[in-house]
Amino acid sequence: MIERTDESRTILVTGATGYVGGRLVPRLLERGYRVRCLVRDAARLEGRGWNGVEVATGDVLEYSTLAPALQEVDTAYYLVHAMAGGEEGFEARDLYAAQNFGRAAQAAGVRRIIYLGGLGRDEDELSPHLRSRHEVGEQLRSWGVAVTEFRAGVIIGAGSISFDLVRYLTERVPILISPKWVSTLTQPIAIDDVLRYLVECLEKPETEKRILEIGGRDIMSYGQMMLAYAKVRGLKRWLVPVPVLTPRLSSWWVRLVTPLPVSVARPLIDGLKNQVIVKDPAAQQMFGFTPMGYEDAVRTALRRAETGNVETIWSGALSTFTTRNSSQPFPHEKTDGMISYRRQISTKASATDIFRVLSSLGGKTGWLYADILWRLRGYFDQLIGGVGLSRGRRVSNELRIGDPLDFWRVEALVPDQLLRLRAEMKVPGKAWLQFEIIPQDVSRVRIIQTAYYEPKGLVGLLYWYVLYPIHIVIFQGMITAIAHKAESLSNFREKTPA
Repeated sequence: MIERTDESRTILVTGATGYVGGRLVPRLLERGYRVRCLVRDAARLEGRGWNGVEVATGDVLEYSTLAPALQEVDTAYYLVHAMAGGEEGFEARDLYAAQNFGRAAQAAGVRRIIYLGGLGRDEDELSPHLRSRHEVGEQLRSWGVAVTEFRAGVIIGAGSISFDLVRYLTERVPILISPKWVSTLTQPIAIDDVLRYLVECLEKPETEKRILEIGGRDIMSYGQMMLAYAKVRGLKRWLVPVPVLTPRLSSWWVRLVTPLPVSVARPLIDGLKNQVIVKDPAAQQMFGFTPMGYEDAVRTALRRAETGNVETIWSGALSTFTTRNSSQPFPHEKTDGMISYRRQISTKASATDIFRVLSSLGGKTGWLYADILWRLRGYFDQLIGGVGLSRGRRVSNELRIGDPLDFWRVEALVPDQLLRLRAEMKVPGKAWLQFEIIPQDVSRVRIIQTAYYEPKGLVGLLYWYVLYPIHIVIFQGMITAIAHKAESLSNFREKTPA
């Protein structure tokens, strides 16, 4: 660890549960900085292993919550960005959030804001997504705080939204449909290089009050990116031009073969019409290092994905899918109209092995029983605009609060005791699936599985009762399969010499 000479210097990180922020925090800690995270739900930082981090609960959409978080802050990282539109649209929400944050930072005497935005020339006809990124930077600057705005294009890293777009399109489709946007030039940059810029700029006063364009070593089209990915993976792929494929149709095509929902894919693809390459080399000159090439960035991302060393994924951020009013806190006291369905089983497996099985559900492992029904539910959810099963999970055998898990999200987790998942599939109401592990005696443990459902109107009630027979079959088979797999793990450990 590098000791800082000014220990009173507090660094605030917004977006700490997002893709970039979740990787930035541990790197700042390694450098010896005093770090405070602004989050809507403090529980989502549990299990991160960020020793010494201060946590401030607040929301950039709620001005009154920001003053405590910004108290005695020297520098604030602004890494908040909404992709899903909601009723008011992501542009309006992003601009309002930036206005709140800039105003609060000024009032708190914050010396500097470091913001990660998007490449693109202001004089071009930018997509709403890129225009919004630039407007956020302007809004932050308008409050008189010194702002360093980094502008980046495609970020390549395990779990990044841009990398997953290229990865899934290339992996799953041997003939790559090539709309006009596939020929647009971009300058992809590795996530490691983005983080290096973000961290090192703290010690470079010359970067204050600057807009700095950052990119990787290669300039290439999206089509070339897909072909280069195929080369790294040893795949044969062909590009077939389809110039009549509109952004709207492209977003549905992307939704079909990637984990990206249409609400995210559409603004992302709209932005791909704009050429995003570095015009001003000032950043590279100031920082004095040569960024990674595209193929090296792909190899690094694939290696981390294969070894399970994935710190964050794009779908881990709640703002990717939800708006400020769409959170679904679990009603610890049963409310009027709440429906629940409970199953329990007694097993000789240890609590640790049961929890290990629960922690590996979803993704490639599946749900241990009636997987075809789970997949059909995922396809239907995807068809009606939901997230479906295609998000998978961050890594195969570990869960953290806030992790996406197919069409669920981890809401509560206590090792060897509790796992609660909140539904993010399209349902006419709110739903949770909870597992409790309760010791019975020295040799047996009870698994309690409960499905909670809070229906919305008559449609919600009909949904529950029409599917009730299927739920009985699935949940009974599932808890039995969990117990059997956990017993197998326990028996294997008992027979294996230490």
